[in-house]
Parts: sequence; C-alpha cells; structure tokens
Amino acid sequence: MAAILLQERTEEGIMMLTLNRPDTMNCFNVDLLSALADTIREANFDMGLRCIVITGAPGEDPKKVAFSTGADLKERKSMTPDQVRRYIFTIRNTFTAVEQVRVPVIAAINGFAFGGGVELALACDIRIASSTAIIGFTETSLAIIPGAGGTQRLPRIIGIAKAKEMIFTAQRIDAKTALDIGLVNRVVAPDQLMAAALEMAREIAKNGPIGVAQAKFAINNGMEASIGVALPLESKAYEVTIPTKDRVEALAAFAEKRKPVFTGE
Repeated sequence: MAAILLQERTEEGIMMLTLNRPDTMNCFNVDLLSALADTIREANFDMGLRCIVITGAPGEDPKKVAFSTGADLKERKSMTPDQVRRYIFTIRNTFTAVEQVRVPVIAAINGFAFGGGVELALACDIRIASSTAIIGFTETSLAIIPGAGGTQRLPRIIGIAKAKEMIFTAQRIDAKTALDIGLVNRVVAPDQLMAAALEMAREIAKNGPIGVAQAKFAINNGMEASIGVALPLESKAYEVTIPTKDRVEALAAFAEKRKPVFTGE
C-alpha cells in the first residue's frame, strides 16, 4: 500500500512532501493529517533541512488534478460532533505547525485547492501556483466556516475586504486572479511548477540556515505585534546570528571572493 504522504529529499537539504490521496483529490482524512503533523514536528529537529516543498499527487485523471480539496467529507459524514471538534482541533494545530516550522515552506499548488487545501497553502511561507489551479474557500456553501486558520490568515495576506468576499461567497478563483490579489507569489505553466518550486527552494537553501530561520521567526511573530515590540524582537533574532560560525564564514568568503559554505552552526 502506497504511503499517504510521500517524502523525497535532495542533497541540498530540500524536503518534498506530496499529499498522496489522488483518488480523493488529496483531501485530508485523519491519517493524512497525522502523517503531516508527525513529519513537520520532526522537521524542527532535522538540522540538515533547509526548505520544505508541499504539493499534491496528480492522479490519473488530468481533469481532477488537486493540491488538496480540504477535509474528507465522506469521513466527516460518519463523525460524531465530538469527533468533528477533535478533527478541527487537529487540522488547525497541524497547519499552525507548518506555519511555525523552523524552515521556510513552499506550497506548489498544482490544481484544485479548496477549503482546508487553501488553508494549508496559507500556512506555507510562499505559494507558487500552476496556471491551471483553481482556488476557493467553499465552506460557507456547506454551512460551515474555514476552521483551520482561513478566517485569520487570508485577510492578513490579501486584506479584509477581499477575504470577506472570498469566504462569504464561496467563490472559486483562477491562478491569475490569485496572483493579482496577492494570494500566490507566482504562477507558472503546469509542467514547470515543481521546477519553479525547487528553484525557489534552492535559492533559500544556499543562504545561512540560522539567518533564514531567524528571519522567518522575526517576520511571523513581529507581524502580530506593535512596531514598538516588533523592532526589539527583530534585534533579539539578529543577536542569535552574531556568534554563529556561519556568520564568520560569510565574512571570510566575501573577503576571499568565494561562495560561503554554511553548516547551520
């Protein structure tokens, strides 16, 4: 039986995670959530890791290519109200773990991304979409609301007015519209998606890993604070980089006109 979450690793320290339930358009059941949560938790302690790329398995039907279409509604239908509460608690915490994991995370949105699938993409640091991607918060059409961070992350990324429009209407938008409103960083041809995501990941991986991690920490946490709190937070994050071997190596490489070799120390 194929793994529900596929993992590949490049020599540059890039981990590619593929949501592997193509027969259900990669929707999240309890097992897939558990596998993703375990993998992200362990990523925090993998000092050789530099970046994570998340995408969805395409499956055999080209008309049903999906990043993820959100919660597994067949599984959800069989749940008691208490089980639904536990599921929502789990998916919210799992996506928050993706947002807070030590290294940058890139979402490679290769097709349909609805509900929880978009919420996973929002929890990632950078979003690159295939030109054929279709994105939507469909929850209100099911008489519920986004429950894995969508009502909070979406307005922080695209603004309150547009976020309300998307969520209230349950409308689906194409990749160009998503780019225009700032929901995704880049749109590329379908056959160039993974190459573009890996190119971005390599650009990140070649930089000082402690510096990148501290920059992510400062941005994520500073955005939730006043400028008076955020600037000292940035200073503290900078201080972490000062005694590192990587900082010394960067200065030596600059003086010697060579590429630095960072070790994460």
